[in-house]
Amino acid sequence: MAPALGPGCSCDDTEGTGGGAAAGTGSGSSGSEGGSTGSFTTGTGDGPCVNLECQQVQCSSGGTTTVSGKVYEPAGKVPLYNVTVYVPNAPLSPIPDGASCDQCSAVLSGDPVVTALTDASGSFVLENVPVGQNIPLVIQVGKWRREVVLPAVAECVDNPTTDGSLRLPRNQSEGHIPKIALATGGADPLECWLRKIGLDDAEFTDPSESGRVNLFAGAGGTSRYAGGADFPDAQDLWATVDSLKAYDVVLMACEGGQNIDAKPMPSRQAVQDYANLGGRLFFSHWHNVWLEQGPGEWPTIATWDFQNDPPEPYTGVIDQTFPKGQALASWLLNVMGSTVLGELPISAPQHTLTNVNAAAGVQQWIYGQAPDSGSVKYFTFNAPLSAPDDQLCGRVVFSDIHVSSTDQVDSPFPDGCQTADLSPQEKALLFMLFDLSACIIPDDDPPVPPPQ
Repeated sequence: MAPALGPGCSCDDTEGTGGGAAAGTGSGSSGSEGGSTGSFTTGTGDGPCVNLECQQVQCSSGGTTTVSGKVYEPAGKVPLYNVTVYVPNAPLSPIPDGASCDQCSAVLSGDPVVTALTDASGSFVLENVPVGQNIPLVIQVGKWRREVVLPAVAECVDNPTTDGSLRLPRNQSEGHIPKIALATGGADPLECWLRKIGLDDAEFTDPSESGRVNLFAGAGGTSRYAGGADFPDAQDLWATVDSLKAYDVVLMACEGGQNIDAKPMPSRQAVQDYANLGGRLFFSHWHNVWLEQGPGEWPTIATWDFQNDPPEPYTGVIDQTFPKGQALASWLLNVMGSTVLGELPISAPQHTLTNVNAAAGVQQWIYGQAPDSGSVKYFTFNAPLSAPDDQLCGRVVFSDIHVSSTDQVDSPFPDGCQTADLSPQEKALLFMLFDLSACIIPDDDPPVPPPQ
């Protein structure tokens, strides 16, 4: 399977890109390997069929034409949950950069013919797929999007994709990557973790250049690229809402301390305004300062209680009382991040808070057990805080779970990145990143395929 060279079906004739029978013709070709003969449809009932709609068939046996497979992160190693897979019936629209209100009720670009979501194993099944040759297929979560072409889809049978062929883009030539800002830190080499999930080195650049990931120098973290160029200071990133809202996602790696002097109240207000506009924020340990000492309601979202680091070995417990928590527990078991359902081994555990304000819409995901009972390791909320569901735009993650690796935080990037495989807690962070990137729904609602 190869990346598409152009948009999905953009033809105006009745044969679409697959060269199948025109609308209103009789029987299609016979299905293979036991499939039944089908007949082509003639539209949805609202008018004549258009493009690939004309290549959907009604199978005489009562079955359907399906495409199945798994979707992976850019590296092609770890399957992903809650990725939308669909066949477009029109060209895809460009994805704009920057904070935007992306609720799941929004219609996908390209007038989808059929849609599906990946499950906790990363698997999907698309039903009633148009038959023929060169059928476009889009995989998308939030502003991560890649379009590929299925060389052929046979009617009335399952058409499995080659395992590993469907993954999110590693670079801009393969598809759309959200615009990401990452503030480095002296205790959490998140920049190396982004490389491990598959992003090409060429995508890490200065903001004045074209890369999709811009690195900013936070306290104690790496501050320059190998070869010489310095990162802008992280204070430049969070100085104003205008500097923040150019980014779809902002990641802040743990600095090893709060460093509150570098985060004055105007910056804390800018960070909150960014989330309210639709920005996506990931705060690693010690970046609690944006929340605990932030403006408005943010200080009320959790009970902060800094204690000594808990002893190791440490096992976190996944909250399975809500749909995505159940999915995280199953997904970690499927990707070998857990050996016991609902448990996550954590290296270098922290203890920053004891509980979250569920009444305000804050959801805990991972928490501690004895001897560290009453601690929360990972929580989320949608923004603006306490807004009605149809007015939620942004999303915030706080994590007490560091990247667990021997990557170096004080070496020029990418020279300090020395590990290749994801640890269990790095796999949990992978789930967190793509959940953060996804369209906005309340945490207690199960994801559903977008409307067609």
